[in-house]
Amino acid sequence: MNISQALLPEFDQEMANTRKVLERVPVAKFSWKPHPKSFEFGALAAHVANMAEWANLTLESDSFDYAPPGREPYQTPQFKTTEALVAAFDKAVAAARSALQAADDAKMMAPWTLMAGGKVMMTMPKAAVIRTFVMNHVIHHRGQLTVYLRENDIPVPGLYGPSADEQ
Repeated sequence: MNISQALLPEFDQEMANTRKVLERVPVAKFSWKPHPKSFEFGALAAHVANMAEWANLTLESDSFDYAPPGREPYQTPQFKTTEALVAAFDKAVAAARSALQAADDAKMMAPWTLMAGGKVMMTMPKAAVIRTFVMNHVIHHRGQLTVYLRENDIPVPGLYGPSADEQ
């Protein structure tokens, strides 16, 4: 079994769980945030929805500069509806899964670099980037989204078994 085949079951489970959370983000609460330093609900959901696209970016390139010198910095897409948010997530997950499924071990172990303004922030094997910068990062922010749901009295879906709202 190669590296990508070992990662696919986890990827599938975590993306399915993430979709369950994103489906519950109400457009009427997109501008809500729990604290002045926090993401707005819609912006956090957009960030999570977009992260699956990073898997494809990682596997199809050797680096990414989110603030390239002399060019516009990267900006997370914004969505006007929950349906558009989930559709973008689904599209990104499908592309990421396809790229992951096609990746051989040589590709997975090739270095990938994240830069900001031309400065190297990190370089890791692509397999490590997929696991940490993509999947763990999605899981982290998905956890934040479940708190946002709870704070707005929106039922939290079960992720690794039933939630308190699904007992």
